[in-house]
Amino acid sequence: MRPRLPAHAYANGILAGDRLLLSQAITLVESRRADDQEIARQVLNAVLPRTGQSVRIGITGVPGVGKSTFIEAFGTYLTQLGHRLAVLTIDPTSQRSGGSLLGDKTRMDTLSMNPNAYIRPSPAGDSLGGVAQRTRESILLCEAAGFDIILVETVGVGQSETVVHGMVDFFLLLMLAGAGDELQGMKRGIMELADALVITKADGHNLATANRARMEYQNALHLFPPTGTGWFPPVLTCSALPDASGKPVGITEVWHMIREHQQLTTQNDYRNHRRQQQQLTWFRALVQQRLESQFYARPGIHDQLATLDEQVLAGTLLPAPAVEQLFGPAKTSR
Repeated sequence: MRPRLPAHAYANGILAGDRLLLSQAITLVESRRADDQEIARQVLNAVLPRTGQSVRIGITGVPGVGKSTFIEAFGTYLTQLGHRLAVLTIDPTSQRSGGSLLGDKTRMDTLSMNPNAYIRPSPAGDSLGGVAQRTRESILLCEAAGFDIILVETVGVGQSETVVHGMVDFFLLLMLAGAGDELQGMKRGIMELADALVITKADGHNLATANRARMEYQNALHLFPPTGTGWFPPVLTCSALPDASGKPVGITEVWHMIREHQQLTTQNDYRNHRRQQQQLTWFRALVQQRLESQFYARPGIHDQLATLDEQVLAGTLLPAPAVEQLFGPAKTSR
């Protein structure tokens, strides 16, 4: 195991832009060891004044929509504009082995070699919502290291891809045209959270289909209630394949759209309000995690759970009474 450094060494290295120490600090944040978590807390407290100045963008979509390809083209464009980009990619974790391929970085081979880009893959673990359990802390560390745009790519496994909305300024939903009835895929949960939709792979024979899907989605979005932010989610098309000029199509328009959203939400103070609510959500999530960890740390709890598991499996005890044996009957307030 790599020797641990004092917290101030990690903090000073991060503030100086040292990517190796940044990666090591994120590893500490993701660790479940109590001593690692203590160092991570000290590092976060030390760098906190240098956080919060980036544009945080969440990117989600079903597998095969081309998230990594889009981020490769989009990230390259942003670095050409002079931005420093951090990409936090989340890979699915096997429910059998607990392992993760962490293959997103290999799919972004050009961006991974860009000196103005930093790519950090993390396993989703057992956390829901398409993000890793410590993604919020990783965002803060990347901001402290001087990255002014943070992209968070979710696992992209279905309608649970909503947790990322609670940690970013702009939530981008990538859609794929020509994969069936587009409007059949309009799920209110994730669609209502999206700040914009982008139809990917709008090129070649798929261009007409993508344009038709864009119109259908745009019309369908009018059926949703207004968000109260003054922003109506647009629908754009793009292609990571270069056009006659050698550049991807639609990438510039996506960035201009995000900038317009940031200007609007900064002026009407919604961006600040959104981040305040995200802090509250983060706090409550940590409370829930602490309660769960303290519950499983109770003496004899694992033996008690094993006994109840056997009774539930055998059908001699229903789940609800089993829970009451663990906690006692629920108390009703008068």
